[in-house]
Amino acid sequence: MKITFIGGGNMASALIAGLAGQLTAGENIHVVDPNPEQLTRLKDSYGVSTATEIGPKAGASDVIVLAVKPQQMREVAAQLMPQLAEAQPLLLSIAAGIRGADLSRWLGGYGAIVRTMPNTPALIGQGITGMVAMAGVSDAQKAAAGDIMRAVGATVWLDDEALIDPVTAVSGSGPAYVFYFIEAMQQAAEELGLSAEQGKQLALATFVGASQLAAQSADEVAVLRERVTSKGGTTYAAITSMEQAGVKQAIVDAVKAAAARGRELGEQLGAD
Repeated sequence: MKITFIGGGNMASALIAGLAGQLTAGENIHVVDPNPEQLTRLKDSYGVSTATEIGPKAGASDVIVLAVKPQQMREVAAQLMPQLAEAQPLLLSIAAGIRGADLSRWLGGYGAIVRTMPNTPALIGQGITGMVAMAGVSDAQKAAAGDIMRAVGATVWLDDEALIDPVTAVSGSGPAYVFYFIEAMQQAAEELGLSAEQGKQLALATFVGASQLAAQSADEVAVLRERVTSKGGTTYAAITSMEQAGVKQAIVDAVKAAAARGRELGEQLGAD
């Protein structure tokens, strides 16, 4: 499989690290980025070919991964469109907020597009990516898109592109919510007399362990929580305090706010 990355930033680098020598040889990966230092690092690390501008090599690929900032996508599409006519490669977008219909329109009606929403744990191969295929994507191209994104973690296919915004809100933005909660636990640990390092160690290990327990257990998360929450005990006191403060509903409202902002960004970025 020949793959071109337009953009060589953190997420692209994580994908290249997972793909090179696994799904395809490094020499079959081409990276376009205006930063020469980044290109040199990727070339030295994975044996990829590089360029600072989009050229015919991109159009000759089986898959083109669009890994640029959303604000750059329209300009990139204009540069890429002349290269698409011959090989008809799959376009795999990892740019937040750019709707498939808008990207297709900027590319003159091009239809072989898969839109994705990965998250930052992909940087350590522990990500999860929501994916949706546009109507012009073949079964083989859909399979290729899944193979590529599984290089950095799990994938979830969606039947409706509108669900990308909820995915963005839950898992795309989700790591920040987890970090925020860890920060709060660390702060509480320090205020209760533990050192900053002890608080960090305890909070991180608790999140990792609880996540793994939830992932490996056949029981619902609510059941696991109830098992830790003995009536009148310490956990009960904490959960009761959170319920009285409306913590759960605040989290639900926050995720809904993120989804609404995702829809709004899509409308803004796609506006003529």
